[in-house]
Amino acid sequence: MAPGWLTVLAWLSLAVCLGCALVIAYDIVVNRRRQPMGVMNFVFPLTALYLGPFALALYWRWARAAAATPTTMSSMSMSMSMASMPKARATVLQPAGVSAGDGLPTNGRLNASEQPAAPAERSRPRWVTLAIEVSHCGAGCSLGDVISEFAIFGLGLTIAGVTLWAEYAGDYLLALAFGIVFQYFAIAPMRGLRLKDGLIAATKADFISLTAFEVGLFGWMAIVAHVLFPAPHHLMPSSAAYWLLMQVGMIIGFLTSWPANVWLLRRGIKVPM
Repeated sequence: MAPGWLTVLAWLSLAVCLGCALVIAYDIVVNRRRQPMGVMNFVFPLTALYLGPFALALYWRWARAAAATPTTMSSMSMSMSMASMPKARATVLQPAGVSAGDGLPTNGRLNASEQPAAPAERSRPRWVTLAIEVSHCGAGCSLGDVISEFAIFGLGLTIAGVTLWAEYAGDYLLALAFGIVFQYFAIAPMRGLRLKDGLIAATKADFISLTAFEVGLFGWMAIVAHVLFPAPHHLMPSSAAYWLLMQVGMIIGFLTSWPANVWLLRRGIKVPM
């Protein structure tokens, strides 16, 4: 049984993180700020479920996409069409008396002042790129962990009579499955890979970073089960305190996965997003 103060803190943390996830999801869906890489539309809200305000700040400052509107799309299409015109044809289209200095150069392109509004290009610090990479890995892990924990609790599964071993096995297998799927939809489109080659590349890219994430999480789960709340005071997935401690474990997993992602990027196994 968790102490009262821990339960209150847990509900507060869960509410804040869920609120951050809903803000991101609302911005993506309702405000039509879709990510260029489709899988990231799921990654950022999932990351907010355990990183809360940090995930929201990361998304809002460095990863928020420009809103897609019919006007913007029409303007961008017109700009692209004019940019692709032959130089001679663009010159013929100029009104009489209008020169290149009057706002329409002979290559048919618009001035900077007349360009359609585009999202501000921000040069990302290296730590932001790495944080997004780790978030991508952590999203698959956290989704698999949440589903596995509820399933094992509901079915009462154990391995050798120990629930923790069943949680380790279930969490890892589901996290690996979701991680590979998430990684596939990141790597395959960027590299133009077919299904088989894309799955192989996704497995290579995600196996090490995901394992590093789970090592941090599993180490924390062992501390919770054997030190903080040993039998007969085990916390159950039906309690808010359990999920607060799982949030802590996922944050630790985020940190333990960071060096692995640095190595994978340096080796070219993963591609920066």
